[in-house]
Amino acid sequence: MNEPTGLRARKKARTRDAIADAAVSLFLERGFDRVSVNDVASAAEISKPTLFRYFPTKEDLVLHRFADHQGEAARVVRDREPGTEPVAALHRHFRAGLDRHDPVTGLNDHPNVVAFHRLVFSTPSLAGRLTRYRLDDEEALADALGEGIQARLLAAQVLAVQRVLARANWQRIADDGRTAHDVHPEAVADADQAFSRLR
Repeated sequence: MNEPTGLRARKKARTRDAIADAAVSLFLERGFDRVSVNDVASAAEISKPTLFRYFPTKEDLVLHRFADHQGEAARVVRDREPGTEPVAALHRHFRAGLDRHDPVTGLNDHPNVVAFHRLVFSTPSLAGRLTRYRLDDEEALADALGEGIQARLLAAQVLAVQRVLARANWQRIADDGRTAHDVHPEAVADADQAFSRLR
């Protein structure tokens, strides 16, 4: 008897999440470079080939958490309401993320999120791989904005602004020991100023 496709997909997603959770726990505990793929496979109770079927590289074990946001800026532009300028839609979306304390905005003080960002920012191979994700996002956003150099320049500027804002928010929490609630007004003011300059 064949498994229903939905059940198979859910089981696969659970396995993927379990592998990634085991990996991130080890990375946070020991450091990314001190944990081998074999260590992760052992902790997740799977074989190394099985691990690589779910995650092609060691870096993907960490950065898959950014996958939910892959192409997000382009989606915001494509799905904006008629008459709404692209930068206004992106500004509104980023502000909503600040209000939700979405980790991607840097404005999240949960200890695991703060530690996760520290891991990514302080590990050269992860930071490099994250740059590849950002370049893909930039290309997708440029396509959503239109054609030509103006669309490409605006896409690069928007994503640079979001990256700088998120890093500044994270640093206020991680380095200064402040809460997301306390940082929120500054984060909103910075976002408003940055996006108004983009306009």
